[in-house]
Amino acid sequence: MPIKIPNRLPAKRILDSENIFTMSSLRAERQDIRPLRILILNLMPTKIVTETQLLRLLSNTPLQVDPVFIRMATHESRNTDATHLNAFYKTFDEIRNSRFDGIIITGAPVENIPFEDVDYWDELCEILNWTRTNVFSSFYICWAAQAALYYFYKVPKYPLPQKMFGVFPHRPLDPSHPLLRGFDEEFLAPHSRHTEVRAQDIEATGRLQILATSDEAGVYIISDRNKRRFFVTGHSEYDADTLSKEYFRDVDRGLDIAVPAHYFPQDDPTKTPPHVWRSHAHLLFTNWLNYFVYQNTPYDLSELKKNK
Repeated sequence: MPIKIPNRLPAKRILDSENIFTMSSLRAERQDIRPLRILILNLMPTKIVTETQLLRLLSNTPLQVDPVFIRMATHESRNTDATHLNAFYKTFDEIRNSRFDGIIITGAPVENIPFEDVDYWDELCEILNWTRTNVFSSFYICWAAQAALYYFYKVPKYPLPQKMFGVFPHRPLDPSHPLLRGFDEEFLAPHSRHTEVRAQDIEATGRLQILATSDEAGVYIISDRNKRRFFVTGHSEYDADTLSKEYFRDVDRGLDIAVPAHYFPQDDPTKTPPHVWRSHAHLLFTNWLNYFVYQNTPYDLSELKKNK
């Protein structure tokens, strides 16, 4: 089934060129199906790129998905034109009285700032608290995963001696968990972050389960015991060239940045990196949508039960 997106959204042209079935709002409204309503809080500075990455992964299921993008009202985006934001994004105040099958909150380039010092922290906390009653399943990526772990469970983050940057092998710890269904015994995923969460803090909560980890990159996927919140510390949604763009951006700025680990062939930045985590990314998002959103969300969202 297709993903329902506005005709003028830049991602639609890109996804159509990749033969990904998208559907206009008008056609979707004529189908006798209740689509999954997925709220996407996009905190990334490259908003159009992130929109396309997430929509590509959300579209690869037999389910009809109706994404709704929101942005922070308390933060001014310097990298995305206001015309785009006004056309395709809502604020939290505009959707606070609505309910959603799922929410995705992206990473953000604020890892080196204490949570409470991030300019939109109070607004984010309000949204996280709101998800307890208005969203069935939550999917947090990179910094958002750290922020949500801190908000809900007081799990701290720690600075790394150097940036965790590259594509790393991971292993599932509970292959029977539906989120990991179909995963290989070893799979790859990108990371790009300056901070980490640690297994001992996560386990000490008694309310969380580590689902996948990496000897080099550390904890990767975490679930709450109710199987309604999922935390992913890496960036499975990244395109093949995203890490290279980040690398060359920092090189151009004169920053002391290492070549992304296990990414460029022979660690040679002049060579094209292969996209070796694509299948894992699709499987991760498909499993989340199928097993934890579609199969568990009440048909009538007014019947949502509070997630403590």
